Amino acid sequence: MDEGVSEVGESERVSGEREEEEEEKEDIAVTVRLFAMLRESAGTGSMELRLPLGSTVEDALGVLAQDPPLRELVRRLPLRAAVNREYADSGTVLSAGDELALIPPVSGGAQAGDEGIRTHALVTSEPLSSERLRRMVDDPGAGAVVIFEGVTREVPALEYEAYVEMAQARIEEILRRCVARHGLRAAVAEHRTGRVGLGEASVIVAVSAGHREEAFAGAREAIDEIKAQAPIWKREERGEGEGGWVEGSMPRLHEEEDVRDEASEAGLRRHGG
Repeated sequence: MDEGVSEVGESERVSGEREEEEEEKEDIAVTVRLFAMLRESAGTGSMELRLPLGSTVEDALGVLAQDPPLRELVRRLPLRAAVNREYADSGTVLSAGDELALIPPVSGGAQAGDEGIRTHALVTSEPLSSERLRRMVDDPGAGAVVIFEGVTREVPALEYEAYVEMAQARIEEILRRCVARHGLRAAVAEHRTGRVGLGEASVIVAVSAGHREEAFAGAREAIDEIKAQAPIWKREERGEGEGGWVEGSMPRLHEEEDVRDEASEAGLRRHGG
């Protein structure tokens, strides 16, 4: 009798373990990356989130909106999501092991083939040098070199934070597009992270081209797109413990960029460009 009861108990235990295993198989674990004000509020830059199989970015945001440290910001801020370092829309389905980054508005402005393309992108905590970047775009076929240097103004310092891996890849992509679109000989850009004092450079863009028109246009587009698209945030230091995150704009999805590119190319054709 006791042996029969024991066998029934063992069978129930095994069955329960199997049910738990099946439930675990129906869940996925994703790594959530947090930046700027989200990181400050959560007290961490990374956390693991378990979701049902088939969950989307929107589902993940819904779960995070219930988390007390993040609730207010997730509900209030217009957030862009990036899945595995690519901007993604709310309907993107998540898979086990994905990296989901929540991108607050970035602290910028308002809203060809690879062969022979010379580009360089770097996000670094080290001081920047315009002369070093100038040498990087030297080219015997270049008749013009344009260098843009963005510096801290009006406040004692700016504190920059970046999703470094994605920001660097995004800047590289922007530079390659500028090279192809404007016929540049070379395009390079570097952006600081950490504390950047008054008068110090936070970002430098250097381009070379056959003529000044292409050089000016390429440099302008490069810095505008870096400010609008790279996941980089800045916090103002105003002294005596005062300061705050600088408001920015939402980065575009790839689909929105494609529409913009088509409109730009159509405009060039209409004007004989």
